[in-house]
Amino acid sequence: MAVQPSTTRNASLTTHWTGALLIALRPLDWIKNLFVLAPLLFSGHLSTFTLVVKSLSGFTLFCILSSGSYLLNDLMDRKEDQRHPGKALRPIASGQLSVSQAGIAAMVLTLIGLVGALELDFRFGMAALLFTLLHLGYSLGLKDRVILDVLLIATGFVLRVLGGAALVAAAPSAWIILCTVLLSLFLGFSKRRHELVVLGEEAVAHRKVLMQYSLTFLDQMIAAVLSATIVSYAMYTINNGPYQIYSVLFVLYGMFRYLYLIHHRGQGGRAAESFFADRPLFITVVGWALFMLWDIYLRGMA
Repeated sequence: MAVQPSTTRNASLTTHWTGALLIALRPLDWIKNLFVLAPLLFSGHLSTFTLVVKSLSGFTLFCILSSGSYLLNDLMDRKEDQRHPGKALRPIASGQLSVSQAGIAAMVLTLIGLVGALELDFRFGMAALLFTLLHLGYSLGLKDRVILDVLLIATGFVLRVLGGAALVAAAPSAWIILCTVLLSLFLGFSKRRHELVVLGEEAVAHRKVLMQYSLTFLDQMIAAVLSATIVSYAMYTINNGPYQIYSVLFVLYGMFRYLYLIHHRGQGGRAAESFFADRPLFITVVGWALFMLWDIYLRGMA
């Protein structure tokens, strides 16, 4: 039997380690950091090159910080994740990525993200620091507090918006903040519902806080924040010209489609996966973005 050369084995191990790390960074979930770019879009500065570059830099830094937080959370939850049919395949839970490797990567990414954020803009850096501390507290035990666990996730989205607003020197409207909170609550409660349905009797073993949730309660919360999100967004568009109100049609269909996916397709565990996997939902979100670009930047030129 031929012996594999040591250099070949080392290269294979390096490829395996880097591939597992890339998966553990959850690049699919970087879509959440698009909230950093929302102030750039809505403030009308999308044609200002310097602000576009600055905002894209902020988006990149939040992706780095998010990945550091994901690594930390997966480290803390690795034993519980082994009881989840999907999360058991994650690199840390499955052993493809060692605890030491993940820990070092998390610290390096967090350090790079925070230093870069503070260098980019002080106020943006403060939002990034609060975001990091929020995720740290979440990973260390706040995720076990019923309702508070989802509120903390919503706060993370708000900090993304506030950070993005700091980069373009714009004050986000109260309606945008409210819509961000409500939308993230909708997604957060939907995720908890998905976990209860998928895990069944094993739900509590995977996540302690699920013992304090029930399908009935979560369905009520989802319905409440769904309605509030639509109304809040409609109120926001009324104050922004005569045409933005029509974008509510995209929001209505998109949220109802996601609700359909939750109840009839067993989705809701990861919003990013649903966004890319479900063509009607993807087209709806892209259609909304194109409509808003037309209304804010092109309609006046017509």
